[in-house]
Amino acid sequence: MEFKEGDLVTRNSYNNDIIFKIIRIEEDVCILKGFNIRLVADGPMSDLKKYDRSADIEKEKEFLTRIKKPLDLDRDDYFYLPGKILHIDSDNEYLNRCLEYYKDIDIWAMGISLREAEMPDKIEDLLNEYKPDIVVITGHDAFNKGGNSKDINSYKNSKYFVDAIKNARKYEKSHEKLIVIAGGCSSYYEELIKAGANFASSPKRVNIHALDPAIVATKMSLSDINKDINLKCILENTKYGIEGMGGIITKGTMYVGYPR
Repeated sequence: MEFKEGDLVTRNSYNNDIIFKIIRIEEDVCILKGFNIRLVADGPMSDLKKYDRSADIEKEKEFLTRIKKPLDLDRDDYFYLPGKILHIDSDNEYLNRCLEYYKDIDIWAMGISLREAEMPDKIEDLLNEYKPDIVVITGHDAFNKGGNSKDINSYKNSKYFVDAIKNARKYEKSHEKLIVIAGGCSSYYEELIKAGANFASSPKRVNIHALDPAIVATKMSLSDINKDINLKCILENTKYGIEGMGGIITKGTMYVGYPR
């Protein structure tokens, strides 16, 4: 079977569990990127099966409809100022999907594309420039098979996320004045939280959806600054729930004003 860049495929050796897009072909090996999952992998052409996306479209529509459901706000008497988001992502395609999501929800967001290794050195300057209420630090990550789950060197990019979080906390120590959301697929959750993240992936070292960090950021942007968040409710809105994302109880970032 012939394959070309842009084709959607699954891998037979992994029970066709994840949908990938072919982003590059090197001889008979295809470099793959998760269509919805923040994962980069590869596979020989002999192991690939073309995927008919029509079978998955309704499920994805249902998921997007659920996460884009507007809040029940009293717009007759009050006005609302959602928190501002700075979204730093190593993947342009996923970043643009997240920015479209913020736009659909009508939230101010600035997107910056950086490689994971660049994030620690550049995050303080970006925070000083844009002064967000929420910063998302995400991209690709992976846990090395056979590695030690408690050794950060067993993860592809977790060390960069950890260093970026620490530098964000040099800019703002308070977990309530700056909400930090960090990690990718299978990231070292405990170390990201310890470094100062409010939310991080991945408690069960699972893959996360491309929009999961943005979903959490949106919920925080639209949560009242004077009230503690409903942590379980926010996490349940992500694609894989508490297996993919976890966090701490804090207050929201949205101001409520009167009169409208």
